[in-house]
Amino acid sequence: MHQAASLQFERVVNEFARWLAVPEDERSPAPAWWWGPAIAVRDAHQPMPGAWSRTLGLGDGSTFADGACLLLALFEDQTSLPWPDDFPRKAEREADESRELHPLPSDDSAFQP
Repeated sequence: MHQAASLQFERVVNEFARWLAVPEDERSPAPAWWWGPAIAVRDAHQPMPGAWSRTLGLGDGSTFADGACLLLALFEDQTSLPWPDDFPRKAEREADESRELHPLPSDDSAFQP
């Protein structure tokens, strides 16, 4: 397995621990940025470090593929994704407060005269 995939997966495991520490009714949906690292290791059958396995709630000797499966399963019934500022806890906001996305042009061709 590529070292970068392992490092990214380690980041996800640490974020998962922070996310899991939030009470379920206050917790944000699982973030989409976990997909990439989970997919990168879904076929890696090397054992994960024991601490990672325990953080994910898996037994010692669990593989990276086992961890990826657990993370990807979080998205099966999920119907929305959190905004970055809603992670790991849902941000408190007024019911009528909306979020607007403004275009960020990559170059001047995005706005024609």
